[in-house]
Amino acid sequence: MADSLPLPVGNVIDLEKVRVTFGGKNKVTALSETSLRISHGEFVALVGPSGCGKSTILKLVAGTLAATEGNVFVAGREVDAESARIGMAFQNPTLLPWLNVRDNVMMPLKIVPPFKKEFSRKKRGEYRDRVEASLARVGLAGFGDKFPWQLSGGMQQRASLCRALIHDPTLLLLDEPFGALDQFTREELWEIMQQLWIEKRPTVLLVTHDLKEAAYLAGRICVMQARPGRIVDDSEVPFARPRTIEISFQPEFVSLTQRLRERIVAARAVQEDAT
Repeated sequence: MADSLPLPVGNVIDLEKVRVTFGGKNKVTALSETSLRISHGEFVALVGPSGCGKSTILKLVAGTLAATEGNVFVAGREVDAESARIGMAFQNPTLLPWLNVRDNVMMPLKIVPPFKKEFSRKKRGEYRDRVEASLARVGLAGFGDKFPWQLSGGMQQRASLCRALIHDPTLLLLDEPFGALDQFTREELWEIMQQLWIEKRPTVLLVTHDLKEAAYLAGRICVMQARPGRIVDDSEVPFARPRTIEISFQPEFVSLTQRLRERIVAARAVQEDAT
């Protein structure tokens, strides 16, 4: 089911020998020479310890950080050229407190081409229906008139996912979007995120510290090492979709997360020996 949708050929993300350094005289290398290619419809997770460059890669792709060396291409264009349609969700849902849930979710339709051209005409009809359908898909039917402060953390994150996907982005960037939630709510949102990906097939780049989350959601997992940040392992996840929480208790799944953990621990040991 997950592989049935036809997808464009080529890469959505293409990092070519990218390096990022900060500071003047005493420079710090946040990301050593790194190449990463992610094709249309892939779901890739970046895992590793704090300070390994996961968020640096996310910022490079989003265009909020410039590479010191190398090239960053998104949807075939340099990242500072005409931008691809991108959706983003963070650990903090960042919903605007003075807008109700419906208007928060609708915000990309107001500001992102080509939707913004017709916003005034469609905001009370087609766009409103689009938002209501999206909210219903994640279990928030009837909550469009509520304000963010009236929702639980899990409900706010559901609305945040709706907002990130409402404009059919080519690329979805997720920065620890479930990290602040309790385990049960987190697992429930993993199932919702998986279903949204199966339905829409955006290209997804997920930053997470949670190895179980990475193995449940992603099709590829890149393990990163800190000081300097770099990718030390890039491997496929062998489990078919749709996946269930029950799969996370199976020996093959546990073995995968343990191998990822061991890779991170080994990378840390090498790093400490070098200091």
